[in-house]
Amino acid sequence: MAFPILFVALMGLTMNQVSSEPFGKIGDTVINRHTLKNKNGVVVKIMDYGAIVTDWIVPDSKGNKIDIALGFDTLEGYLKGHPYFGSNAGRVGNRIAKATFKLEGKIYQLAKNNGPNALHGGLKGFDKVIWKSTPVEGKTAIQFQYKSPDGEEGYPGNLDVSITYTLEEDNGLKLDFRATTDKATPINLAHHSYFNLNGHNSGDILGHTMRLAADNYTPVDDTLIPLGKIEPVKGTPLDFTTPQKIGARFAELKADPIGYDHNYVVNRPVGDKTLKVAALVRADSGLQLRVLSTEPGVQFYTGNFLDGTNIGKGGAVYKKHGGFCLEPQHFPDSINQPNFPSVVLSPGETYSQTTIFRVTTIPMR
Repeated sequence: MAFPILFVALMGLTMNQVSSEPFGKIGDTVINRHTLKNKNGVVVKIMDYGAIVTDWIVPDSKGNKIDIALGFDTLEGYLKGHPYFGSNAGRVGNRIAKATFKLEGKIYQLAKNNGPNALHGGLKGFDKVIWKSTPVEGKTAIQFQYKSPDGEEGYPGNLDVSITYTLEEDNGLKLDFRATTDKATPINLAHHSYFNLNGHNSGDILGHTMRLAADNYTPVDDTLIPLGKIEPVKGTPLDFTTPQKIGARFAELKADPIGYDHNYVVNRPVGDKTLKVAALVRADSGLQLRVLSTEPGVQFYTGNFLDGTNIGKGGAVYKKHGGFCLEPQHFPDSINQPNFPSVVLSPGETYSQTTIFRVTTIPMR
């Protein structure tokens, strides 16, 4: 009988925990799932396959424990295919136009897995590989490592990448991404959890209220590839610079299917890599999610393609707009857009990105 391996760190009178246990197998490889728990009773579960977050349990304003992350009860649910629940998109998250790019005089062809474009790293992106996991000594944290070989999914260079999840005392889940390469390559890592702050099985998120620290966005064509311009959100249904209900202006959107799937330009000085608040979302449960990041953009997506075919945890049926994603990252198709911040990583450089998802409660009236 396999017993969970328990790692305990004591901080004063506080006990924080990182525990691991088998979640299933892929061939002969055991896939472990790791549980991070802090003193406030927040629990986050992450597995080796894709370094995917499967559960995110927090106490709401009344002290009830609710799971705010869409996902599945078993490994098999993820292996059947899903819309990136809890995943980490890479080597290049978001879209690359016509699944091709030119770097150092060479043209690279990628898989077309999103109409004419490449999306989230290809047919077998970082969300579908097995990561090596190691608990971080003295912290409520675990590090995942993966070596992406030269040519994987069409990308150049051997890429060594790591993701460290740290559950903090203020209920923030901190994600630190790092990578190095032996050949120039594009890289744009992004976390892709679907959130519903009333609970993953509670219906749609259209009544959530959101504010985005973004005065501008990148307009796109009909395949969601940026046109190379940066335009203001003022006067459009994309304006969340003041708090707005997520679904309040759906009728004004020119989108099919209806909803948001837009890259926002986070308000920050050029070259500033400090943590900035990108978004704040509130729900009827009294929970609020604050997103902080070092990245220049954040993709806001409202689960437009959820269609009820994904049966999630506890038999939950995930229908359209059943969750939202806030994905701090560089802009879509940056490798082909000279006006956008560069996503090229060269030998001798270190890619670094930090994102924090902090869940807290607000007083209920």
